[in-house]
Amino acid sequence: MPMNLIKLSVGTESMAQLANWHRSAAAKGPDGNPRHVTRMWPKRADEVLEGGSIYWVIKGVLLCRQPILRFEEVRRADGIPRCGIVLAPDLIPVAPTPRRAFQGWRYLDPADAPPDIDPARATEEALPAGLSVALAEIGVL
Repeated sequence: MPMNLIKLSVGTESMAQLANWHRSAAAKGPDGNPRHVTRMWPKRADEVLEGGSIYWVIKGVLLCRQPILRFEEVRRADGIPRCGIVLAPDLIPVAPTPRRAFQGWRYLDPADAPPDIDPARATEEALPAGLSVALAEIGVL
C-alpha cells in the first residue's frame, strides 16, 4: 500500500477555500497542476509515489486528500532547493477526523488514513469545522 503525507492547511477556513487556492495562478506550476512547496524532501518518496496522497487538515479536522503526482525540485529567488509536491487538481473529501496541530508534514500510514466520502454525498454542504470535530470525537462521523 502506498504511503501518504499529512499536512496542516494553515490559514484555510474550508475545503472550498483550499480548492480556490489550488486553482489560483500562485499555486500552479508550469504544467497547470497545483504544487505545495516544502523545505524537506520525503525520504520515502518512492513509497508515496506508488499512489499516495497528501491529506489536508483544516481547522483541526482532516477533511480531504489530493493524490500526489510527483516531486520536483523548486528553486525560488533565494536559490535554495526545495521540494515541490505536485498534486492532482481535485480535492477528495474524506471522513472528517480530528487532528492536533503539528509543524511541517508527516507520513500517514495507509491504515490510519480515513476513508473517502461516498461521491454521492460530495455535493452535500460541509458541516462547520467545530461541529465536525465534536461529532468525530464522540464517534458519530
